[in-house]
Formats: sequence, structure tokens, C-alpha cells
Amino acid sequence: MSDKNLIKKLQLFRQDLHKNPELSGKEIKTQKRIIDFLSNLNPDKIFKNIGGYGVAYIFDSGNNGPIVLFRADMDALPITEANNIDYISTNKGVAHLCGHDGHTAVLCGVANMVDTYRPVIGKLVILFQPAEETGAGAELVIKDKKFEEIKPDCAFGFHNLPGYQKNTCFIRYGTFSSASTGVIIKLKGLSSHAAYPEDGNNPDKCLAELINEFNSISTQNRYDDFVLVTVIHAKLGEVAFGTTPGDATIMLTIRSYLNRDMDNLIQNINSTLDQVCKKHKINHQINFTEHFPANRSDEYCVNLVKESANTCNIDTIELDNAFRWSEDFGHFASNFKSAFFGIGSGLDHPQLHNENYDFPDEIIATSIKIFFEIYKNLLIKNG
Repeated sequence: MSDKNLIKKLQLFRQDLHKNPELSGKEIKTQKRIIDFLSNLNPDKIFKNIGGYGVAYIFDSGNNGPIVLFRADMDALPITEANNIDYISTNKGVAHLCGHDGHTAVLCGVANMVDTYRPVIGKLVILFQPAEETGAGAELVIKDKKFEEIKPDCAFGFHNLPGYQKNTCFIRYGTFSSASTGVIIKLKGLSSHAAYPEDGNNPDKCLAELINEFNSISTQNRYDDFVLVTVIHAKLGEVAFGTTPGDATIMLTIRSYLNRDMDNLIQNINSTLDQVCKKHKINHQINFTEHFPANRSDEYCVNLVKESANTCNIDTIELDNAFRWSEDFGHFASNFKSAFFGIGSGLDHPQLHNENYDFPDEIIATSIKIFFEIYKNLLIKNG
């Protein structure tokens, strides 16, 4: 199959994925589509249902050498799409508005090329990972017993970048994207008749003070790098004009460029919560969810991405700042030498998670070239 025919086939496959999106942890049909699309290949092993509905293809040289992992995410978002395209989502309220359909197509292209140009040393693992959007997928893959056999010496992932020059490679040493965690806080006071509020303990003042305190945390000079606390939801009691509320909820998203700052941030939120609730005599519970570690790249691996892009005559730009959004590839970065890079989707391209977003098929070929050059450098040329 010629390169041009492969790219066309990948574009149609990407559009089929776009038309049939599945939410995090429910990617069973997506897994089948990937397996069907790659059915003509001859990997040395396939691991199905890894970390959920993930699937990993292993190309093993049979010779000593590094284990290299390439990862693409495969889940969609709970957002209604508003595009006017032939392949618009047919799954109501679910859509590929982050480009995971494109990421998957790219690594399917890499798999096709590796099937022809086999590794000389070591082994390549191409992982299609579920549940990135909830932060659960990468961690579940790493904890899966099957992963013991494919634990990598180095790992690589990428994301398309709307608002950045199309087909340009973007790298960053250190943190590429933020750590983030969801925080759910429940406050419990005592309800009463609205005519006698003194007989209860309304958590309203406690809630208001907590919101103000949490909003000031980001400006406190106690962190080594960027941190951010965003109040994303607050609820006080119910709509009942004869009753004062007895409970309240506040939810936060917290972010940091460094994992140690995330630890400090959580500690400070807990301390603030204890102090304010004690002051107002309000009981509380706190839970954390959707944990994404900081996505920090290894210098050697970043250099390899840069050299590979340059070899392919692809413009490469080093980013000044990390992205505030999170990527659960950070779980791989926290455990293995890794690099995460970006491919520009176009300066005027709709942003990620926007209802009008659609992965640009024009960047599939560029992305494949970089991954394949990394592969050649590690598992062919060194042989």
C-alpha cells in the first residue's frame, strides 16, 4: 500500500471513529473497530482489554533492546457536537471533540508501517488507551497484570493543538501539561424553620468564606511554580422558602505545574477547610477525583522527538509555558522516561472540547512521520 493510499484509508477510519464515539470506560466498539482495522497486520502479540477496553500491539524483534511504548487515547466526551459534516456523531450527547479519534488513527498508521519495517532490536508497544478524559485510563493500564510484560523503558505520546501553526511540532522540557485534581466538599450544618434560623446552623457563611479562601490560595507565595484553584460548582440547600439550609456542596478543580505543588495545594485546602468549618461549627467531608499527575517530559526523550522532527523537515518550536489543561499520560511520565509533544492543528482551528471542534486530517501524516522516526532511531538504527 502506498503512503498516499494509507493516509486516505486512515482519514476514512478516523472519520468512522468520529461518527461512532464512546465515553470513557465504554470503548468496547471502539476497541473492535481498531482491531478490525489492523486485522491484516502480524504483530507478535496483542493484549486486549488492558486497563479496561484498551488494546496493545507488540512488535518484538526477539533481540535485546529497549521496550518503547507509543500511546494514543481513544475515548470521547459527553458533549453534543454542532458540526456540519457527513460523519457527525451518531451517539447523542457524545462526541470526539478532543481529537482522540485522530490520535488513534495516527498510531494505526504507525502500526501499519512498523508491520512492514520490523524492529531490529527490542520491542515496540503501540497502546490504544481508554478513559483518558477521566484520568483513570493510564493508571488502570499501568496496574493491569498484562502491563508487566510490556513495561517500557521509554514512552511517547502526543496531542493535537488548536491555535498553533498546523503541522508544526511543539515540545517542552519539563512540564508539558498540568497536574489536576477534582475536589468535592460536603458541608453539614443543621436545617430549621426559616422563621427561626437561630434554631439551626446554616452553612451559608461557611460556604461563602470557603469560596473566598479557596480563590485566594493561588496568589499565596508558598508554591514553587504555577498553581490554580477554580470553583466549578457550589450548592446551598434546596429551594424551600420555609426552610433554612442544613447542607451545602462546593467543588473545585485544582491545577499545578509540579506534582509537589499539587501535594502542597491539597494540604492547604484541607487545612483551610478544617479551620473555616471549625470556626462555623460545620461538619465536612472531602473527596478527590479525576487525578492527573503533571505531564513532565524527560530531556533525552524530548531531544529524540526534536531530532526526529528535524530529520523529517518538520518545524519544531519549544514552548515557553506548560499548558494548564491535563493529560493522563502524566501517569506514564511519572513512572517511565517519557516525552509528550504537540502537533499544531491550525491557528484558527476550534478549540479542544468546543462543540465545533473536529480533528484536522491534514496533520495525520506529519504525526506519523515523527513517531516512525523515533521508532527507527530507537529500534532499527541502533541495531
